[in-house]
Amino acid sequence: MNMANIFFSYSHKDESLRDELEKHLSVIKRQGLIETWHDRRIGAGGDFSREISSHLEDADIILLLVSSDFLDSDYCYDIEMKRAMERHERSEATIIPVILRPCSWHGAPFGKLLAATTDGKPIVKFPTLDDGFLEVTAAIENAVQRIRSQSGPEIATEPVVLSRPSTAATPRSSNLRITRQFSDHDQDVFLDGAFNFICNFFEESLRELERRSPGIQTQGARIDLRHFSAKIYRDGQQITGCRIWHGGRTSFASGILYSSNADSTSDGSYNESLSAENDGYSLHLKPLGTAHYGNPPEKQLTEEGAAEYLWSLLIGPLQR
Repeated sequence: MNMANIFFSYSHKDESLRDELEKHLSVIKRQGLIETWHDRRIGAGGDFSREISSHLEDADIILLLVSSDFLDSDYCYDIEMKRAMERHERSEATIIPVILRPCSWHGAPFGKLLAATTDGKPIVKFPTLDDGFLEVTAAIENAVQRIRSQSGPEIATEPVVLSRPSTAATPRSSNLRITRQFSDHDQDVFLDGAFNFICNFFEESLRELERRSPGIQTQGARIDLRHFSAKIYRDGQQITGCRIWHGGRTSFASGILYSSNADSTSDGSYNESLSAENDGYSLHLKPLGTAHYGNPPEKQLTEEGAAEYLWSLLIGPLQR
């Protein structure tokens, strides 16, 4: 076996995440271990269904890029995934579910399969997308090595595959990713979701900290829709606290702000801020970096990465 053929089954709404994953596979591509294919490789005038079917039949590894949009897509679910499962169950191909975004996927036919990330953690819940796709890349590398070790030097036994006319005979560039514009609405929705995630993350983390740690008491609650405060006590004495608020997109103190003064009533003073930025392909949170202890924070954080970073500022005094 020379190269493992990898087929991407995904919703077009997750195209930016698929692009990020493909970048992470660049090294094993350059090593000649894999060849990847997805439907954006279909040229003008190509028969969409026939070419997808052809490459799906040829695939050694089928990546299911799972999200609510994937599960909602009749084509992804009823055609691509159904055929992929048939080939997987006959040991003709290996399916690797890659959970991109939180969704109810365990009840799907592939729900019994081991996902690419630990415990099926969604990619967007990692501190950065790079952290998540690094795990996915490792899972794919392991699958490739397993397939190569099983195949040995044997020649393919299905002549129909060898005689099938190539559907990609005309050379073309694989550098087809283009930037997109993010609207004010996109940024507002992103900041709203990130702020809500951080509040929920802190509330659950405070409860778990108190449950695990004798002598520790916590308080954490939303003051209003745009403000949250937290305090941590040891034997009744406050050791640390914070106030987190949503500053909007256009104010002087914009983004998500953090103050180590839990009792402050002013939005004018803060120790750290997280702004909504984009790299032309996706939105992320960028910390100002003024409040970190020791190592600077990542420059492109997911909402979970941002929540972990702000939590480290709160819990730091209890760890020093």
